Amino acid sequence: MRTHLTSVAVAATAALTLGLTACGTDSDPDTGRDDGGDRSDAAAPLTVAANPTPHARILEFVRDNLAEDAGLTLEIREFTDYVLPNTAVDGGEVDANFFQHQPYLDDFNANQGTDLTSVVTVHLEPLGLYSATLDSAGDLAEGDTVALPNDATNEGRALKLLADNGVIELAEGTGADATLADITDDRGLSFEELEAAALPRSLEDFDAAVINGNFAIEADLVPADDALVLEEAEGNPYANLLAVRAGDEDDPRVRTLAELLTSDEVRQFIEETFDGSVIPAFGEPVS
Repeated sequence: MRTHLTSVAVAATAALTLGLTACGTDSDPDTGRDDGGDRSDAAAPLTVAANPTPHARILEFVRDNLAEDAGLTLEIREFTDYVLPNTAVDGGEVDANFFQHQPYLDDFNANQGTDLTSVVTVHLEPLGLYSATLDSAGDLAEGDTVALPNDATNEGRALKLLADNGVIELAEGTGADATLADITDDRGLSFEELEAAALPRSLEDFDAAVINGNFAIEADLVPADDALVLEEAEGNPYANLLAVRAGDEDDPRVRTLAELLTSDEVRQFIEETFDGSVIPAFGEPVS
């Protein structure tokens, strides 16, 4: 199996992380918010936080091809982690974000005391199991180590992927909130939890790793080709969505962006650009 992790990609990710971590959480003068947090008028720019791939690339397509005709001024800020895009929206630094699925958003709100809400789902990035040395999931053997994302929702999702493909067994009735404690048969495997963004560049340190689709693509992996096993798309609750602070979902700029993100033009862009590694999943968010 091939991997394409490069030092350039790692350096770029590190640079972005350093640059964005330096951003404050105070409201930004370009967001169009007033001091009271009221929704801004339809003519003001809409600033959206997004992970670089595929989210920012999709937003760039909207900005460059659709937004002007729709009367929307769209500004994009790239973040490379799963925390800052939500804190930036909550603090008013940006107006919206596009990087997460509903289970992650629900978990974030519950644990951080935020009040963010989803507007519309856009696409699915199937979670996959990858390896730099193995050709199939069946090649995993006793004593091997599998790396997993360490946030609650994606770890549970990763464990379900492994269980669905016979790599491990989980306790009966275990759902999306599965933890390592729910494994009833680990087949002699060991597991290590890492921040999701670190998994691609750590792939060669483990026998295999479960990696989120966006981080796999950024590392020049092709989920549809390179994953040993990949999530099924049908009935998958992990579609990525546009999110805002509660009360801002009816902002006319947000509604316009939601319509553009679920347009036929964006569907075609996703299908032609990502070749099955990102799948259109237009609709209302799954509760």
